[in-house]
Amino acid sequence: QEEKIFAGKVLRLHVCTMEGAEWLEEVPEDTTVEKLKERCLKHCLPGSLEDPKTVTHHKLIHATSEKVLTDTKTVLEENIQDRDVLLLVRKRAPTLLPKMSDVVAEEKRKQEQKAPDKDAILKATANLPARSVDRSVTHHNMRDFQTELRKILVSLIEVAQKLLALNPDAVELFKKANAMLDEDEEDRVDEIALRQLTEMGFPESRAVKALRLNHMSVTQAMEWLIEHADDPSVDAPLPGSAPAEAPAEGAASSAEAAAGPSSEEGGEEAKDELTEIFKKIRRKREFRPDPRAVIALMEMGFDEKEVVDALRVNNNQQNAACEWLLGDRKPSPEDLDKGIDTNSPLFQAILENPVVQLGLTNPKTLLAFEDMLENPLNSTQWMNDPETGPVMLQISRIFQTLNRT
Repeated sequence: QEEKIFAGKVLRLHVCTMEGAEWLEEVPEDTTVEKLKERCLKHCLPGSLEDPKTVTHHKLIHATSEKVLTDTKTVLEENIQDRDVLLLVRKRAPTLLPKMSDVVAEEKRKQEQKAPDKDAILKATANLPARSVDRSVTHHNMRDFQTELRKILVSLIEVAQKLLALNPDAVELFKKANAMLDEDEEDRVDEIALRQLTEMGFPESRAVKALRLNHMSVTQAMEWLIEHADDPSVDAPLPGSAPAEAPAEGAASSAEAAAGPSSEEGGEEAKDELTEIFKKIRRKREFRPDPRAVIALMEMGFDEKEVVDALRVNNNQQNAACEWLLGDRKPSPEDLDKGIDTNSPLFQAILENPVVQLGLTNPKTLLAFEDMLENPLNSTQWMNDPETGPVMLQISRIFQTLNRT
């Protein structure tokens, strides 16, 4: 009777296993977790207690708090309440330590796969003859593709002009294209910026020059004018700029070309008109050096003509132009205007390609070729164009294929 009077409170616990078994266990609150675990194992795994390690290989987890219960503590000490849910889980097997033989084999394999160090490389190559690499030749080989591509474009332009001369609608198409080329942003000067500088008292010619040198920035142009106020060459025209007579000549030739064919020789006049349009487009596509780069290179002591040639060969890149001037100056500016050998297998393969043949009859392709000649950086734009992109892709593939053979 005394045991019944002083016995602890009996708790009804809901026990679950990972396999889906569920049952109720009634235990006094002074029962240890280890005893509770033995009772659970007897219920779900009969006969398992014959192995003394079975109890230590399992654990009880409180479902609400996700706490792993300690075997030596009682149910009361673990603060387990009536109708709480417990989870009986088998512990994970401990990771076995690798054998010493396996560790040695792994280290040996890593050493075999390890890259050789500098001393090993020098030892292995000690008996090889020394060779000096000509970096100028390497740099020149990197430029071969751009050089050959320019020659290909020069020759394809001649073929395209002959084909388009046979198209009766080509004249009208190129008149529209020519009108688009008249909108040349580089020749325009921001009138508001120019007015601000002239109102400050600067001469208009100097203000125009300063704005063009400083990309139409009023602040930078004003600083340039103040800095070069006492410079005797401040009123000199920008280096590399086209003479004033060229646009007038182009306009005159354009006016003559726009006169239209005569009644007697309509076909010949149309071809002449198209030829004049081609010439005018070529004049508008003439290379324009970066004025800042020209001045910077001329201050190093180079002649203006040499500087313009260097910038033309190196696509207005000042550093590359400086290296060209100090190096062997290849390719030369004359090489830029030479076409590819029309009897070469490369050019014949390009002309025999159906995509290229169809593209050469499109006036837009000719304009793209002209633009890429003097503005190589625009090649990406024409490569992404739906009309000219396939033509450029075929030319590139044919070049790469024949260059590997």
